[in-house]
Amino acid sequence: MGERSDHPQGPGAAEDSGAQEIEATVVLGIRITDWPALRAAAVAAVEELDFGGIDPVGQREELLREVAEDPNAALGALLHPDRLIAAIPGIEALGGTLEISVTDDFAPDFADLFPLDGEDGDGGDWTLTPRTACLLHTQLVGLADAAYDDLDEHGEDPVVDEDEADWTVFGRLPRRTWGMHRTWRRALARTFDDLADDLALGEWPLPRCPAEELALRFALADARALLGAQPESVADMMGDLPADLYDYDWDGCADELFGVYGPDDGDPELTTAERIDQLLAATHPEGWFLAYDDAEERDPGRGYRR
Repeated sequence: MGERSDHPQGPGAAEDSGAQEIEATVVLGIRITDWPALRAAAVAAVEELDFGGIDPVGQREELLREVAEDPNAALGALLHPDRLIAAIPGIEALGGTLEISVTDDFAPDFADLFPLDGEDGDGGDWTLTPRTACLLHTQLVGLADAAYDDLDEHGEDPVVDEDEADWTVFGRLPRRTWGMHRTWRRALARTFDDLADDLALGEWPLPRCPAEELALRFALADARALLGAQPESVADMMGDLPADLYDYDWDGCADELFGVYGPDDGDPELTTAERIDQLLAATHPEGWFLAYDDAEERDPGRGYRR
């Protein structure tokens, strides 16, 4: 005869355990390091879902569109309580909610991403310094936010002289773009995020298409203006980031970041800014997002922030 066990077993075990219902709260801090992989996993998860109601096909297509464009939606599909519970044996879901929010205090560690050669920051070959990268990243993210805000407020309304000042970003663009459609404007807003993402990965923000040339030019101009107008605010923003001889060398940024990719058959006597202007003028705005032949094309399915 076997030994007696005090552990409940069998169908009535849950009733005897005194823990039939449990409320669990899980708080996760998550950093997205591979958006294409996250998107693919979310799309696969949505494909496995059963949809009911009047238009199940339409529901699936709408959710697929959301997870393909929005990292929050992709995380929501993968972290849904029903999906998580299904992976754990011996329990069933009684209900639950999922809340996902983007933290405002996250910032890349630019000291780690852009290390300085000299411990004392005494210079050497030109490099993109942590402080320059931080300020550029801040301006690019701010420009992306402002461009999306323009879209939310104005939609497809054309920019006109009377209300040019009401547009934070699109009123600054060449006049030939003032009547462009919403999809084009959204793609332009994404160029700022693309370059900011390069910096957040520790890469130099090298423009890969004419639109990114324009986006980086805006960010450099705004960074220079902010530093001149509010040096104390910029100093506070830098915190403990190490200082270097090449901090805020905007001319060096223009020399080193522009022209790495793109056509090299232009007039060699033209400055970088003049070549960019010439390229933008010669290319229809719809073609500004076509990658240069010698630049790696960005993931076409990377989606938009909003």
